[in-house]
Amino acid sequence: MCLGSVFIDGGGANNTLCAASSHFCSAEKQFRFPLELGNQRPPSAQWTVTGAGSAIVSKNGTGPFITHITPGKIVDMGIKDANNMGAAMAPAALDTLLTHFKDTGRNPSYYDGIFTGDLGYIGKEILIEMAQTEGYNIKSNYNDCGVLIFDKETQDTHSGGSGCACCATVFSGFLFNQLKTKKLNKILLIATGALTNSTTNQQGESIPGIAHAVSIEV
Repeated sequence: MCLGSVFIDGGGANNTLCAASSHFCSAEKQFRFPLELGNQRPPSAQWTVTGAGSAIVSKNGTGPFITHITPGKIVDMGIKDANNMGAAMAPAALDTLLTHFKDTGRNPSYYDGIFTGDLGYIGKEILIEMAQTEGYNIKSNYNDCGVLIFDKETQDTHSGGSGCACCATVFSGFLFNQLKTKKLNKILLIATGALTNSTTNQQGESIPGIAHAVSIEV
């Protein structure tokens, strides 16, 4: 969506289709352990969302509108636990959040909602605490798509959902409907990700994180 809006704003496109997807078992098999082993998941583990979401970004229309984008940068705080991705990605989400506020002059109260992609319950609390230390209180209007996608109590999903579809499905379904019905008028969507693979994980290397933000307003 960030790239699509750049192409449209620069005159390189009139319409762009932006999509993302993920599938349960794919990340689990590649980055963590063979599912056939039946390993017990620690409480910090998340469940990859099987799903896909897409959005058409167009030069014409009545909105909602993408007003700002804030590309992130790689942040590596030395987290090595592949079963605690929320902790690995939260520092990158914080960096992008701070950059966005400093760049735009906005503060958390400007938005009706701030949503990260897939930090889960643990990563969400880490981000709230780190933002507080930087002077930004996001607790009242912040949530995470990995928290919203599942029911933790009835589905036993530990720290919540993860994967590209986590952010894609929650935005293109639930959040977009909230914008269209004007229950939300201004949101900041921060897609979160980890730059890791099976080899770096097996070698005990740290997990760098990255996050990109897009401001969407009615």
